[in-house]
Amino acid sequence: MNTHGTMTTDNHAALWHGRFEEGPDAQAVEFETSIFVDERMALDDIKGSIAHAKMLGAAKIISAEEADQIVKGLESIKADLESGSLKIDYSAEDIHSFIEATLTDRIGEAGKKVHTGRSRNDQVALDERLYLLRTIPELQNTILTLIDALSQIAEQNKNTLMPGFTHMQHAQPVTLAHHVCAWSWMLVRDWQRLEDSLKRMNLSPIGAGALAGSGLPLNRKYEAELLGFAGVTQNSLDTVSDRDYILETASNLSMIQMHLSRFCEEVVLWSTVEFGFIDLSEKWSTGSSIMPQKKNPDFAELIRGRTGKVYGNQFALMTMMKGLPLAYDRDMQEDKEPLFDAIDTVLSCVKVFTYMISTAKWNKEKMAEGCKGGYLNATDVADYLVRKGMPFRTAHGVSARAVRIAIEKNCELEQLSMEEWKSCSELIEDDIYSLITPEACVEVRKVDGGPAAEKVAEQIAELKKFVKNVK
Repeated sequence: MNTHGTMTTDNHAALWHGRFEEGPDAQAVEFETSIFVDERMALDDIKGSIAHAKMLGAAKIISAEEADQIVKGLESIKADLESGSLKIDYSAEDIHSFIEATLTDRIGEAGKKVHTGRSRNDQVALDERLYLLRTIPELQNTILTLIDALSQIAEQNKNTLMPGFTHMQHAQPVTLAHHVCAWSWMLVRDWQRLEDSLKRMNLSPIGAGALAGSGLPLNRKYEAELLGFAGVTQNSLDTVSDRDYILETASNLSMIQMHLSRFCEEVVLWSTVEFGFIDLSEKWSTGSSIMPQKKNPDFAELIRGRTGKVYGNQFALMTMMKGLPLAYDRDMQEDKEPLFDAIDTVLSCVKVFTYMISTAKWNKEKMAEGCKGGYLNATDVADYLVRKGMPFRTAHGVSARAVRIAIEKNCELEQLSMEEWKSCSELIEDDIYSLITPEACVEVRKVDGGPAAEKVAEQIAELKKFVKNVK
């Protein structure tokens, strides 16, 4: 900055300063700078610029010597950033400006040729895609770790009875293994959605320019190959105005966080005295500043609470894009902060949930006790009659009558006398008592995906196979 608070026109001036006789006001610079946010893409920007310089050299747009100078200069910047010997200059407008200016400082005039044939519009789209292509797999790996942890819990609890719920009312008996497998399959779909999104973002935008490509003989496909992309984007106008890859990522992150929030809601409920199903490790619980006896599931609550941030980031991105005409508009600079925050939040939440659930203890006796009361075996009474030839709707009514008798007597269905059973249906015999225990109700459900131990074992095997195959 000069003494009047405006930007000077040295190598570290804004990339666009040539059009203006005087630089922007200091407050204007502070308002529009993005380097505090986009600095995390520094290595992605360098990677893209190295490939761009190689392409420019191969296409003879710049000399081979200049391309080599640029590449070596960029590699030295990368090494110094990684070692910490080079600090980012936060007076630069953005990370692209900082790297280009630093390059020019180091190698002179050749550094000014690195931006040949490109715009910051296609450059930032490239940086964002490169960033996501390396960050999303990291998130996928944390999801796989969680699936693996849940599979281990399921493996150890194939016969651990617990009540299943609908409307938060006792519904039918299941097992803890069956329940955590349900969580796992949600996470499998989360992983798959991320994997599917990688295919769409794995196209190089560089060469689209500001909006209309370039009159220079750029070889977009060669540059894409250097960067490891599957191909190039099809339309330059669409390329620089597209943020679908960010919006899709934000949507996927919201879905993951929603699943974590649902898991945590159950953990919070299960850790109450009323449920008592789970005992969280003291390492993943907190106490109260006033009530000495408290052991709070704060980490589950925090994960649940941070879901609002992730949803908010998605909504902010959708709102930012909703009214923008083609092509690039400066509004789109605001895409990075919500994206990065959503990624950071979800990544940390997946990791914390994994630690928390892996170190928890399960109260098997309390869970089995939860299968008593609420007449969870009423459907099995109806199924018993169906197997004897009674239409299900009729059987449903018979079972309901039995439940009414049990309610009036304040007892369980299995405590009804044979005379009381016969008053409901003559088809009922003594064998009903052995067929409506919680264990029998679970084990009879041997349909694919059901809670019977052998079917849950199949699910666990499939989950382990999934994790092994995609790692």
